[in-house]
Amino acid sequence: MTKQLRAAVIGVGSMGSNHARVYAGMDDIELAAVCDRNLDVAERIGGIYRCKAYSSYEAMFAQEQLDLVSIVVPTAEHFTVANAVIEHKVALLIEKPIAATLEQGQAIIDAAHQAGVVLTVGHIERFNPAIIALKQQLLAQELGQIFQVTTRRVGPFPPRIMDVGVVIDLATHEMDILSYLLDASISRMHVELHRHIHTTHEDMFTAILRFENGILGNVDINWLTPTKIRELSVIGERGMFVANYLTQDLTFYENDECQSKQWQDLARIGVTEGRVIRLKVPRREPLLEQLRAFGNAVRGLHPPKVSGEDGLRALRLAKELLRHGRANSEQFAPQVVPTLVG
Repeated sequence: MTKQLRAAVIGVGSMGSNHARVYAGMDDIELAAVCDRNLDVAERIGGIYRCKAYSSYEAMFAQEQLDLVSIVVPTAEHFTVANAVIEHKVALLIEKPIAATLEQGQAIIDAAHQAGVVLTVGHIERFNPAIIALKQQLLAQELGQIFQVTTRRVGPFPPRIMDVGVVIDLATHEMDILSYLLDASISRMHVELHRHIHTTHEDMFTAILRFENGILGNVDINWLTPTKIRELSVIGERGMFVANYLTQDLTFYENDECQSKQWQDLARIGVTEGRVIRLKVPRREPLLEQLRAFGNAVRGLHPPKVSGEDGLRALRLAKELLRHGRANSEQFAPQVVPTLVG
């Protein structure tokens, strides 16, 4: 019989309340407590899911015996909260990004390793059925040689996110997924940033990437689009896969030339429109799959699906994107004050 684990959520705002909802509905994990600095919020969520509510995580740890915790607080607080959880020898899932800085992210990884506790990072798109199915197709060489990947993550402006811009908040998703799908490092990048609505951070981001294996990448992210779009396409010798994160659909657009001729010799074949095939992808809630995998990692059934090192790599790439973008955009470039020589 599977051991039931006791879970808590620290930070029960928009995303944290979803963690609480999913834990509360799981058979093998009990939602024991929620914690939020706003006690009214904690008590409201605790009342909905019939668990204890706290405004202090130290008070929560003093009262509760916990096996795992989701940390869903603002990015700037990840380091402090994570260290407190690790000190109490409790497994932790940190919502992405892993931390505000690379140094803090590495320190969290080191502390978890030294304490012998499970650490995973909430890159939820790894658990999207469409992305999992796409990865399987790429591993099976269904596209042949891959030429290009294009990803769009755009939508309306979220007023609740004020501590970071789109690169740290959203591009960390793309950096993790591109690393996961292509298994290749970025060798070159050109990045453009702009700020239109956000008061302090970028709300529009575009990048052209070249990977070490020659694949080109286009990344389009913003908080300025009236409708939410989450889509990734991969073009290769045999056609194109398009994954829709929101509907969990995976569609293959076939290069008809590759069906009747020797597709490995594409240079002499060309590209023509072929069949459109919608692959059968079983729909599942990614957050449920993520928390289920977290629980199984805590039980020792497998390593974390997304390691601390994976989370740190995504943050490192996002920081590099920011550095390049700020250098290219006058709006974010350091201001140089000219000196007058008399």
